[in-house]
Amino acid sequence: MTTAAFFPTLSLSSTDGYQNSVLPGLLDIPNRFWSLGPSLAMTLLDFGARAAATDQAVATYRQKVLAAFQNVEDNFVTLRLLEDETRAQEAAVKYARDAVRMTLNQYKSGVVSYLNMVTAQATTLSNERTLLTLISLRLSSHVALVKALGVGWQVPKV
Repeated sequence: MTTAAFFPTLSLSSTDGYQNSVLPGLLDIPNRFWSLGPSLAMTLLDFGARAAATDQAVATYRQKVLAAFQNVEDNFVTLRLLEDETRAQEAAVKYARDAVRMTLNQYKSGVVSYLNMVTAQATTLSNERTLLTLISLRLSSHVALVKALGVGWQVPKV
């Protein structure tokens, strides 16, 4: 649109009608006129309006491209951070499960009360729920990254 403003406008038009200075005889054949011809128009002076419109379009495009790059980079960073958190949480789940096994053995031996075993199981459950939340966030971040890259998504037909 802004590039088209730099070129002249060429149009073809026609007119027809009747012309007479007095009302009687207005519709007579000698009073009929017609015209057909091209018209060429070009703006000579616009005080920088076309250049400003071009600059605005370029600035808008540049802003959208930078926002897209930022969106992709943010999703990459989010995925990396969630991967680190997931690894740490997997280790926490492993240690919590080990604690449950040791507490169960201690309970069977009569060294600790049942409350200690239930507390260890509750801690393990809490760690497992946190791990599932992190996995869900990672999957959502993968989808957001695919969307930001504009790759597309095909759902298989069942």
